[in-house]
Amino acid sequence: MGHVRSGHPLTEPILLKIIALQTEIAKYGVDLAGVTTTVVERLPSLTNAEGAILEYAEGREMVYRGVSGIAQPLLGLRVRRAGSLSGSCVREGRVLYAEDTEMDPRVDRLPCRRVGIRSLLTAPLNHNGTTVGVLKLVSTRIKAFEERDVRVLEIMSELIASSMYNAARTQSSELYLQATSDALTGLANRALFYDRLRQRTSNGRRRRMPFGLLSIDLDGLKAINDGFGHRAGDAALRETAQRIRRIPRKDDTVGRLGGDEFGVILENPSQRGDVSSIAQRIVAEVRLPFRFEKIEIPLSASIGVAYYPDDGISANTLMDVADRSMYAFKHGLDDSSLPNVS
Repeated sequence: MGHVRSGHPLTEPILLKIIALQTEIAKYGVDLAGVTTTVVERLPSLTNAEGAILEYAEGREMVYRGVSGIAQPLLGLRVRRAGSLSGSCVREGRVLYAEDTEMDPRVDRLPCRRVGIRSLLTAPLNHNGTTVGVLKLVSTRIKAFEERDVRVLEIMSELIASSMYNAARTQSSELYLQATSDALTGLANRALFYDRLRQRTSNGRRRRMPFGLLSIDLDGLKAINDGFGHRAGDAALRETAQRIRRIPRKDDTVGRLGGDEFGVILENPSQRGDVSSIAQRIVAEVRLPFRFEKIEIPLSASIGVAYYPDDGISANTLMDVADRSMYAFKHGLDDSSLPNVS
C-alpha cells in the first residue's frame, strides 16, 4: 500500500543541506546519541514531514530512541514488533509507506492516534547485514510523502547505520550503550530515561509499586559559560552529574535530559519523605566547593519531586508535577511538595 519509488533526483538546495548535515554529523564521531538527535531534528526541514522517529529493535519490541516534531510525546515508547509498520520494515528490510495510517492494516494505530499521525514513511537501519531499527517520517496529513522524501530518508538512514557501525567498531562498549548514553556526562540520555520511566509506570499500573521522580536543574549554567567559558560549563555539567549520581542507589536511574536538566527515578521508596530526603542530599552534594583550572565556580541545583502513584500514574503527568515543583523551588515559592532545603 502506498508504494513510492526511490532514486528520484534531489534538487541542488536539498543536496547542499544534506551535505551540511553530513558535515555536522561527522563532528559527533562515535557519539551515536548525538547523531540520532541531530538527524531526527533536522529531517523534517528536508522533507514534507512534521516529525521524525528513530526506533531500535529490542527483542520483540520497537523502542522510540529519537523523536522530533509532532512525535516528541512518544519518546521512550515501546510497541510490539508484530503488528506495526516498523516491525514489518525490520522484517522485510526495505522502505515501507503507509499513505493513511487509519486504513493500513500493517500500522499500530494507537501511537499514531496519540499524536495525530496519518502518514508514515519508514526506512530500515542495517548494521552488519542485520536490520537493527528504523528511521521514520511522520505527518498529520494523508499521502504526505513523495519520491524525494524517500531518497532523503534513505540517505539519512545510511548515515545513521554508518555511525552505528563506527560506534560498534571503535568502542569497546556495546552499540546499545552508544545509543542510550549522554556523551558529555556518561549518564542515561533523555531517550533511555523516558524509556525506563514509561516502563516503570506501565508496570506500576498493574502492581501500584511506589517510586519517586526528581527533576533537577543546574542553576546558573549560562552565567558559568559567559563568565568562564564553555569548557568550564561542560566541566560543571560533568561534575554535577557525578555528584547527583553519588546519592541514589545502584538500581535507580540517573539521566541527563538535555542542557542543564537532569532526572532521577528512585525505585521503591518507603514513603514520599524518602524522596524529599534524597533530594535534600543531592542539593547539599551539588553545593560542595568546585574548582576548575584553579578557579572556584559556585554550583547549585533546583530540584522538584513527584511520587507515584499519588501524583499521577502516567510518565507525562509525573514529569509535569516534578517540573512544576522544581520551578517553584527555583523561584522560592511555597510548595508543600518541595524538598525542605535551607
